[in-house]
Amino acid sequence: MKGIVFKSTGSWYIVRLEDGTIVEARIKGKFRLHGIKSTNPIAVGDNVDLLHDNEDYTITEIYERSNYIIRKSNNLSKQTHIIASNIDQAILFVTTTSPLTSLGFIDRFLVAAASFHIPTVIVFNKYDLLNEDAKEYQQQVINLYEKIGYQCLEVSALTGKNMDKAGALLEHKTTLVAGHSGTGKSTLINKLNPDFNLRTGIISDFSNKGKHTTTFAEMHELFKDAFLIDTPGIKDFGVVHLEKNEIKDFMLEFTAIAGKCKFNDCLHINEPECAVKQAVSNEEISIQRYESYLSMYYSE
Repeated sequence: MKGIVFKSTGSWYIVRLEDGTIVEARIKGKFRLHGIKSTNPIAVGDNVDLLHDNEDYTITEIYERSNYIIRKSNNLSKQTHIIASNIDQAILFVTTTSPLTSLGFIDRFLVAAASFHIPTVIVFNKYDLLNEDAKEYQQQVINLYEKIGYQCLEVSALTGKNMDKAGALLEHKTTLVAGHSGTGKSTLINKLNPDFNLRTGIISDFSNKGKHTTTFAEMHELFKDAFLIDTPGIKDFGVVHLEKNEIKDFMLEFTAIAGKCKFNDCLHINEPECAVKQAVSNEEISIQRYESYLSMYYSE
């Protein structure tokens, strides 16, 4: 039988079968061998085959992943931990008031997602809290990212503004949801489906059976054929997996004109005749985005 891994509890995995049944499963020992470099052989979002023997379920096969997102292991810095796999898109929840999401955080997340081939939609929540000055600032931020090519959506879970569009974004997709605490992510998601809390509670009951539970990510079915992957640690997700000279390759507006630089390996920092630096000087590329790039480059 086939299923999707919804949650890892260490030695146990919570798997949703094709008929919607939630079961606990173990893995065969071979998955811990054969040179697997990550600390976890199976990740949330993996499509797997299972064997049902009496009351026990065993994962016997992992299907090839379309993509995955990783971070360095907390304990073994040379190894990685797969946060989630088979992700269709990411939705980054941000707010420009109560609290203010920094552009630096947005840019780091966009670079990280792009490096894993995960398209991102930026959702600006709490529109109802904005005064006229705040609305003007938020529109400037939206203009900045839409010019680069990112889809942006203003919403309000309180008033219902664009909630239909938010729901449509999730249809027929597996979505990684991210954002700082306080951006109203949970409130908005629960607004889309009032029964959502009940469904997550069912999965949590299984999770509590496992000792030494270490949760890096968890998948939920928001409504039919709309799956969400949430992880508390994603708010701090950075670009530690990239080499310094790779960061520039995931700044989309840089790559669009980098071919005009004098040097093919231009880092857009100190090199002469750099098209990117010239575009910043001409205000064709946002100075804030360029400063974000420098911050990522020098902090990694």
